[in-house]
Amino acid sequence: MAWAIGAGSSGSTPFAPAVGAKAISIMRASFLVGLLGFAGATLQGANVSEAMGRELIHGVSLSPVAATVGLLTAASLVAIGVFTGYPIATAFTVTGAVVGVGLALGGDPAWGKYRQIALLWTLTPFVGGGIAYATARSLDSDPDRRPMYISGLAGAVGLVIANIEFAALGSASNAASISTVGAQAFPLFVSAESTAGKAFISLTIALTCAGISYRELARDEVRAERRFLLVLGGLVAFSAGGSQVGLAIGPLLPMLDPFELPLTAILIGGGVGLLAGSWTGAPRMIKAVSRDYSALDSRSSIAALVPSFAIAQTAVFFGIPVSFNEIIISAIIGSGYASGGAGSVSRKKMGYTILAWIASLTIAIVLGYTAFTAITMIR
Repeated sequence: MAWAIGAGSSGSTPFAPAVGAKAISIMRASFLVGLLGFAGATLQGANVSEAMGRELIHGVSLSPVAATVGLLTAASLVAIGVFTGYPIATAFTVTGAVVGVGLALGGDPAWGKYRQIALLWTLTPFVGGGIAYATARSLDSDPDRRPMYISGLAGAVGLVIANIEFAALGSASNAASISTVGAQAFPLFVSAESTAGKAFISLTIALTCAGISYRELARDEVRAERRFLLVLGGLVAFSAGGSQVGLAIGPLLPMLDPFELPLTAILIGGGVGLLAGSWTGAPRMIKAVSRDYSALDSRSSIAALVPSFAIAQTAVFFGIPVSFNEIIISAIIGSGYASGGAGSVSRKKMGYTILAWIASLTIAIVLGYTAFTAITMIR
C-alpha cells in the first residue's frame, strides 16, 4: 500500500506543478519527493495513522485478515490508476476499503468521523481551486505589484510552517510547533502556552520569509519565482508524507498493539514504502498530473501549491485522511483556468478523474466488504 501511495498521490502530485512549469525535471522531482515524503511520514504521520486504524469503525478492532483484505483491495485500485495514468484518490480507496471490511467484521459506522471527512473532501476542490484561481489572477493582474504579492504568499507560508506540529519537537506523547518551542526560549513570555509568545515567533518567521522572498525577487524575479516554487513543492511533499503514510500503516495499528512497538518505528517503515514508490513508480504519474490537466507557468504553479500546502496541513492537524490528488489537481485546474482560460484545462481528463474518484470510493467499500465476507465464509 505504501509503495502504491508513493508511486501515486504522494509521489506524483507535490512537484507536478513545478515540473509543469519546467522548474525541475521529472526524475529529480521523483528523487526529492521520496526523501521529503519519508521525512514527513516520520515526523507528522501519527494523527492520520491513528484515525485510519481506530476511528473509522466503532465497536470492533481490525483483525489481521481484515487489514490485509482492506489494504490489498485499496492498493490494487491505486496501482491500476498508476499504470493507466489516471490518479486515483488514494484516501478515497483506503478509507472505503477499511470501512468495508470493518462493516463486514460487525463494526458500527463512525458517523461523526465520516461527517468530518465528507466535509473536507467536499470543500477541498472549491476552497483549493478557488484560492488558486484568485491567487493566479492577482499575480497576473499587476506586474508592478507582483513581488509584493509573492512576498505576501511567502509570509503566509512561513506562518503555517511556524505552527506545524512536529513529533521531534515535542514529548513522547505530544508533538510541538516551532512557535511553541521558540516561545520557551524567550523568558519574557510567561509560558510556552502563551498566546503572545506563539504569536511573536509566528510573526517573526512570517516576516522573515516575506523579507527574504522580496529581496530575492528584487534581484532576479524569474529565478526567485522558480526557487519559491521548488520550496513549495518540497513543503507539499513533506505534508504528503505526513498524511499519506497513515493510509498505509493506520489499519495495522490495532494488531500491533500487543507488541508495544513505538509508533515512530512503524512510521519509518511506512516512510520507506513511500520512498520506494516515489523512486520507482512516480515518474509516470508526475507526467500525467503536470501536463495532462493544465498548462502551467511558474506563477500559476505557485498559486496552485500555496492553498494545497495549507489544506494538507489542516488535514494532518485534524487527523483526516485526504487525497493529495484531489488537493493538487483541483488547485492546478483553478490556477490554470485563471491563467489561460477554459482552453488551458483538459475538461475530458478532469471529467474522467472525477468519475474515477467517485467510483474508487464506492468500489473500495463494496470490494472490501464482499472480499472479507467471502473469506470469512471459506474459513
